[in-house]
Amino acid sequence: MLHPSEPFPAPSPVRLLPVRPVRPLRPNGVPFARELAAYGDRVALITPEGELSYRELAERVADTAERLGSVRRLVLLAGANRVDPLVTYLAALSAGHPVLLVPGDNESTIRSLTEAYAPAVVARPEADGTWTLAENHRTGVHALHPDLALLLSTSGSTGSPKLVRLSHENLQANAESIATYLGIDDTDRAATTLPMHYCYGLSVIHSHLLRGAGLILTERSVSEAAFWDEFRAGRGTSLAGVPYTFDLLDRIGFEHMELPRLRRVTQAGGRLAPERVAAYAELGRRSGWQLFVMYGQTEATARMAYLPPQLAAERPEAVGVPIPGGSFRLLPTDGHGPDVGELLYSGPNVMLGYAESPADLALGRTVEELRTGDLARRAPDGLYEIVGRRSRFAKILGLRIDPQRVESLLEEHGVTAYCAGDGEALAVAALGRAGEQARIRRLVAEECGLPSRAVRVRVLDRLPRLATGKPDYEAVRRLTRPAEVAPPGPDQDLLHLYAEILDHADVTEDSSFAGLGGDSLCYVEMSLRLEESLGRLPTDWHRRTIRELRAMAAPASERTKGQEERPEPRRGRPAPGLRGALRSWTTPGSWRTRRTLETGIALRAVGIVLIVGSHVQVFEIKGFAHILMCVAGYNFARFQLTGAEHRERLRHMGRSIARIAVPSMVWITGAVLLTDFYDPANAVLLNSLIDQGNDRFDWAYWFVEALVYFLVALAALLAVPLLDRLERRCAFGLPLALTAVALVGRYDLLGLASARPQLSPTVVFWLFTLGWAAARAETVRRRVLLTALLLLALPGLFQDQPLRTTLVIVGLALLIWVPTLPSLRPLNALAGVLASGSLYIYLTHYQVYPYLQEDFPLTALFASLVVGIGYAAVVTRVTRTVRWL
Repeated sequence: MLHPSEPFPAPSPVRLLPVRPVRPLRPNGVPFARELAAYGDRVALITPEGELSYRELAERVADTAERLGSVRRLVLLAGANRVDPLVTYLAALSAGHPVLLVPGDNESTIRSLTEAYAPAVVARPEADGTWTLAENHRTGVHALHPDLALLLSTSGSTGSPKLVRLSHENLQANAESIATYLGIDDTDRAATTLPMHYCYGLSVIHSHLLRGAGLILTERSVSEAAFWDEFRAGRGTSLAGVPYTFDLLDRIGFEHMELPRLRRVTQAGGRLAPERVAAYAELGRRSGWQLFVMYGQTEATARMAYLPPQLAAERPEAVGVPIPGGSFRLLPTDGHGPDVGELLYSGPNVMLGYAESPADLALGRTVEELRTGDLARRAPDGLYEIVGRRSRFAKILGLRIDPQRVESLLEEHGVTAYCAGDGEALAVAALGRAGEQARIRRLVAEECGLPSRAVRVRVLDRLPRLATGKPDYEAVRRLTRPAEVAPPGPDQDLLHLYAEILDHADVTEDSSFAGLGGDSLCYVEMSLRLEESLGRLPTDWHRRTIRELRAMAAPASERTKGQEERPEPRRGRPAPGLRGALRSWTTPGSWRTRRTLETGIALRAVGIVLIVGSHVQVFEIKGFAHILMCVAGYNFARFQLTGAEHRERLRHMGRSIARIAVPSMVWITGAVLLTDFYDPANAVLLNSLIDQGNDRFDWAYWFVEALVYFLVALAALLAVPLLDRLERRCAFGLPLALTAVALVGRYDLLGLASARPQLSPTVVFWLFTLGWAAARAETVRRRVLLTALLLLALPGLFQDQPLRTTLVIVGLALLIWVPTLPSLRPLNALAGVLASGSLYIYLTHYQVYPYLQEDFPLTALFASLVVGIGYAAVVTRVTRTVRWL
């Protein structure tokens, strides 16, 4: 990726036959598209390949306008958040060519609208990436009204021939209005988080180009780490999203992100629950940005109302006030109260009218006032509130879907069905045979431009009807909801896997490992089992939903040549232990299967072997217990400090503490009763506090004791709502501050350390908080800071042991800087077994190796590992039957 300041690459090749002008073009066009050069050398576009100034953009727009010719013609444009489509779009607007804007990734829509409207030029990419302006007609074949500038679909991406006709004035007026109430200026930079062919995404482009602001052109999802790299590198100030975007922001920990230049977040494209509006408004207040909740329709170019950000927290249920230049009135509607009516909108951004055939492109204005189809009321404070819909149109993931059109499409494919919107999903009840469900879902998803997860299908032998004989759409919604669907088939194995390992009965496609309360004890097993089913996992898989993980799994046809075939998901439970590791070693080609291994897992696996081996005296490599304390803090941040609400967070913490403390106390109690090596204080994990002796075995379990103390203390602190909010707001700052405080204990300035200071909880707490901070160190600057802190504070902890000090520094530097390490499949399996059983190996090895150490040291090492893995299996089985653990 080039630095944003590097020269922008040459434009992609464009093919268009030369056209001789037949008649002069009417000197019309959209002003903001014609006046780009006025902003000179200000940055207009920012892409992974570099920056493009307004002057350079204007030159490319002028060149493309010349290629389009001087004869006014209809241009069908395959939209995408890339430079070539945007340049072509602006060229057409500036020169007065009407644009039929369609989704660039939907072949059926491009085909159907090309057939329906016979555009003179089709602008789209070829298979080799070449951007083409393919000429179908040398002259305009349609009568085009002088005001016509843009045609957009009214119903998402179903390929419906019904289009919204928008004028040059509509585009300019709505862009002016939006830029005014959002306060956009030439220092702003907005990311293209929404599709260009969607009126909301297009309005972001219009309003920012109007003011000479920058556009961060990207086609990445906000769920991708690379998106945020581009956003920060481009100095992004504006972020736009539909409700589903905010679902993704919740999952990726948006509230913890450091985005110092972010000024505003905008939301439209469907109703966001009032409590979430209020929560994001409060987050924006704390973080220094404003939340604008907006309301609009394609028929109004984009926006009709907005909620002033200062009212978002106290009036989150309202859509707000009309945009500058617009106005509302309520049309009384039968069957509703006197204060409720259909919302009608007037303003310069109201469409010219609809088009259903090429002949309609010659029409002028046929609509003066827009009937929104929404039922609304005006509150005493002047804010408008939407209370329902008069029509069946539904907004799903920001797309306006016409269920009637979907029913007609299915009818064309021989499927009789009823369709209804249900929140963020399209519910489809269809007549058919068992086994047709997947085909119908795929057909609807492709035609509507929706992901499969947003289409719920139920195949029935009789469609639900009301007593009047009309379709029962409420029954369609009810019958297609997950709780009503027949038992899951093989494609839902991941749901069963999550339910089995995390002991949850309410797992859905939108569940994540962290969201279900997964912790470091079951993390390793889950990651190995998922790798067997899905292949290589992203480093943040624990925060991704099952649906996202399933979508990321590449089909066999896309695997790189020579890569081993991924095994079919198993119906029974695979053995993740030694048997699984041995199977991996003996699988043909397994040593050639390249994988990666998370650094935290690798440190746990290597660390427990070196700890036990050093105790057995097979070798003497010390320091890994302190590395694992840092790993424990790292995992605490990843698995306990999720985006869950306060009470759920505390419940997860309590469950994790119990899963560490109870098995430890059970085992140590047995050791106290059967041997003379331990005092009763060990059994209740209090030896570090009581300090009854200085014998080696009295301090054997210092690590477990310290870990439990830290978790209990932090759970108590975060039980205070104010501190919980502080952690969510200062995800990196809080652990960094705690590390600074913990350095008081590191140097024992208060004299609290025991006779073995390097094993004292007060001395090692800074390592735990350092690991916590490492999990939140998303930038190079933060990692450098933590590394410097490590290099300054660690020396002297282990007096006269330079090798131990160096080992700990290297291990923690790996954790801070290197998220994954190259590996092989059998090594992953073995590391998984050792890492998942590391706590239990540590607990049990003191009762195993002393009996074999003198005569059979290697056997003592191996036996200690096996017994610990066995105890891990027992604990795992018990915790899955005793829910409170």
